[in-house]
Amino acid sequence: MKKFYFGLIIFFVFLTITGAAPKPKVHIKKLKNGHYQLMVENKPYIVKGVCYNPIPIGSNHEYDWWSDQNKPWIADGKLMQEMGVNTIRLYQCHENTEEVKQVIRDFYELYGIRSILGHWVGFWEYPCPFYGDKDFQGKIKKEILEMVNLYKDEPGVLFWTLGNENNYSFSGRVNAWSTDEIDKDPDPQKRIFMRAKIYYSFINDLAKEIKKIDPNHPVALGNGELVGLDIANQFSPDIDIVASIIYRGKTFGNIFKSIKATFDKPVVLSEFGADSYDAYKNLEDQNMQAFFLESQWRQIYENLANNPEGAGNCLGGTLFEWTDEWWKHNEYDPQGWKVHDIESNWSNGSYYFDIKAKGNKNMNEEWFGIVALSEELENGINKRIPRKSFYVIREFWKNPQLKAQGTRHKAQDKK
Repeated sequence: MKKFYFGLIIFFVFLTITGAAPKPKVHIKKLKNGHYQLMVENKPYIVKGVCYNPIPIGSNHEYDWWSDQNKPWIADGKLMQEMGVNTIRLYQCHENTEEVKQVIRDFYELYGIRSILGHWVGFWEYPCPFYGDKDFQGKIKKEILEMVNLYKDEPGVLFWTLGNENNYSFSGRVNAWSTDEIDKDPDPQKRIFMRAKIYYSFINDLAKEIKKIDPNHPVALGNGELVGLDIANQFSPDIDIVASIIYRGKTFGNIFKSIKATFDKPVVLSEFGADSYDAYKNLEDQNMQAFFLESQWRQIYENLANNPEGAGNCLGGTLFEWTDEWWKHNEYDPQGWKVHDIESNWSNGSYYFDIKAKGNKNMNEEWFGIVALSEELENGINKRIPRKSFYVIREFWKNPQLKAQGTRHKAQDKK
C-alpha cells in the first residue's frame, strides 16, 4: 500500500513539473507531418458512420422516433454492427433527455456505436434565423450549452457538431437574414462577408463556451461545401473539425487539399452519398448507388493520416443516409408519405448516369438509404432490407485495398 501511495505522489509531482495532463477522452492529434488523427481513448479512430433519422413509412420529419416503443434503433444497431458502422450522426437531440440518453446508451453499450450530437443552431427557426440579434444568439447558446451539459458524460458521445448548411444563408440562398447595418451596404459581396463574420464569430463563441464545460470532446463546424471557410479561418479559430456536407458524385475533387490550404482543420464528411433510383431509366439501380458510395469511401481513405498520396486531414465520414425517407417529396401531404415517390427533386450533374432525365432532375430524395424500407412490419417497425451498397461498403471497410470490381464494372457499363 505504501508503494501505491508513493507512486501516486511521484505521478502528481511529474504532472506539476511537466505541466502534463491526461489526454481528453476524444481529441484531435496533429502529427509531425501535419496530418490529423481523431483519437478516442488514445487510439486512432476512423469515423465510419451514417446519418440517422429512422422515419417510418407513413410519417414525416415531425415523427417522434425517440419515443417509439418498438425501439427502431435496436434493429438498426444490429444491422450497423454487422456492416461495420462505428458512428451515427444525430442532427439535433430530442427534448426528452432520458429518451436521448437511452438511444445513445443502447447504440454504444449493445453495439459499440458512438454518436455525433448536433444542433441546427437555430437555422430552421420561423420566420428565419436572426444571427445578428443578441437575444437570438443568447437563446441558441442556452440550448446548445444545455445539450452539452446533459450529454457530455455519456460514454457513447464522440463529438459535437454545430449547424449543417447554415452558411448558405449568407447569400440569401436559404433562410435569408440580415441586420440594418448589413442592409445599408451597397456591395453584395461585402454583405455576404458581414453575415459570415457575424455567424462564424458566434460559432467560435459557442465553441469556446462548450470547451469550458466539456474539454473531452471536439467541436465541429457544420458547413455546406467549402463556402465561407476562408472567412471561418479568420473568425472561428477555436473550432476543432470541419464537418463538411458534400455531394460531388464519384469524386470529392480537391476538397481535402482546399480545406488544408484555406482553413487548416481536420475534416469529417458529415453528409455525402448517392441515391439508388435511376431517374432517366425510371427504375431502382443499386449498382449505381454502390458504385458512387464505394468510390467516395475510397477517397476518404486515401486522405486519412499517413497516406503519402492524400492530404492527411480526413477523419472519416457519415454517409447520407441509413434508411430511405418516404415523406420527402410531398412533405406536407400525409398521403404522399405512404408512397415511395420516384419523381426527382433537383439536379446534380456529378451523378452522371441519369443526368439526362427530364429537366436534368436526377436526385431522388426518397431513395438515399443504404437500407430500404418495406411496408411489411417486423417487430413493429418497417422491415429493413439492406441494399447492395450496404455489402459493398462493408467489404471495403474490411479491406480498403480491395477494389469492388464487380460493382464498378457493372456501373461503368452504363456510361
